[in-house]
Amino acid sequence: MKHLTTIALDAALAAGASYADARVVRSRRQDIVVRNNRVGELEEIEDLGIGVRVIAGGAFGFAATGDLGAEAVKKTAARAVQLGRAAASVGGEPVRLATAGVYDDRWVSTFVEHPFTVPLDEKLDLLRRCATAMRKVEAVRVAEGYLSFLAERQWFASSEGSRIDQEIIRSGGGISATAVGAGEMQVRSYPASFHGQHLQMGYEAVRGMHLVENAERVAREAAQLLTAEPCPRGRRDVILMGDQLGLQIHESVGHATELDRVLGMEANFAGTSFVSLDKKNRFVYGSPIVNLIADATAPGGLATLAYDDDGVRGRRFHVVKNGLFTNYHTNRALAHVAGDDRSLGCNRAEGWSHVPIIRISNLSLAPGDWELDDLIRDTEGGILMETNKSWSIDQQRLNFQFGCEMGWEIRGGRKARLLKNPSYQSMTPVFWGSCDAICNNKHWALWGVTNCGKGEPMQTAEMSHGAAPARFRNVEVGIA
Repeated sequence: MKHLTTIALDAALAAGASYADARVVRSRRQDIVVRNNRVGELEEIEDLGIGVRVIAGGAFGFAATGDLGAEAVKKTAARAVQLGRAAASVGGEPVRLATAGVYDDRWVSTFVEHPFTVPLDEKLDLLRRCATAMRKVEAVRVAEGYLSFLAERQWFASSEGSRIDQEIIRSGGGISATAVGAGEMQVRSYPASFHGQHLQMGYEAVRGMHLVENAERVAREAAQLLTAEPCPRGRRDVILMGDQLGLQIHESVGHATELDRVLGMEANFAGTSFVSLDKKNRFVYGSPIVNLIADATAPGGLATLAYDDDGVRGRRFHVVKNGLFTNYHTNRALAHVAGDDRSLGCNRAEGWSHVPIIRISNLSLAPGDWELDDLIRDTEGGILMETNKSWSIDQQRLNFQFGCEMGWEIRGGRKARLLKNPSYQSMTPVFWGSCDAICNNKHWALWGVTNCGKGEPMQTAEMSHGAAPARFRNVEVGIA
């Protein structure tokens, strides 16, 4: 596939581009859903194509094709140059690419058991056994299991001389039980909501989730929620478990610190951001124990890559350090706006047919030093919440409300009363400023997001958020 990138670059430069890069992407994806022991979904998609991005007349142009014949690739590159010139004719500041290294490299993500070598029958049998175990609980009406796998290889080349070959393997899945009774419907999920947990690993990730072993417990919890007390209203200290905290990080920190969103260049899908340019190295985002770190090198992270789609080497950096906002997610074209001479390596596209845009990296809350049992004992009258059920956040990433599947009122130093439909709401800097305790590394895990939507036309990207349970003081709680 490397020769196709060379053809594209030569054609783009011959047509007058001052810069060009090309990405050939080959992907294979498999999604399996079993619902009440029946196959509810079985889909496998293979995709292959090339995207060509250029600078012509000072503006970006992009074109893509699934026809990988030499003439089609040349025409696509020429079309990208035409589109760049058309964009330049509208006016505006010329594209200014930050300095980047030149690399000739091959990188493959770490895995033990390739998921596409595992027979389909074995995967279906796993999900059916989960469904059977969940349906042992009488109140459960829907028992669902889900598996998803991705194998993707990308060949990148730039007119600056980089030639990069990268390959990733991603695996994941989960289960959920829907219980009905007492005029209620309740859902309990494992290991996280919205189709479970996903890691940049092989099938060993699925084996390590122990889905069958947890299935009956998950179903019993769904049934118990039917008659649980509703979450009280008012202000309480709240402990969020790591899976819920992962989504909190994503929505109130990740999207808020994407530089294109800050600049208003990205507003179509989910608004802009309150984290204006004057806030860098000045704005208190959270309490002094809050350290939020972006890391494209994190083992198992869904945004882990050796290089982004600008050809910039993946790196680790603080977004919030000791409570202070320090860095945006940037790419080569916008790094200078943030006062940086180099990109932080956050430019990624969905496949070959989309232009790269700034995306959240693996963004995680650094662990603290608390044991979870000690934190619970220290939070008398508080509420522990886990597993996301719903969320809403405004177009500036400032005001939000999250609902969870399950809550527990803490009394006498332990989880005492089961609560259904718990929710909490706050404003981003107020919420992170109220964080006064974080559990230690033993309780920390990466939680994968596979469905992050952004852009127009919309692109889906993947990333992970690491978190351990943490406490937030005096938070408004209620019923989701």
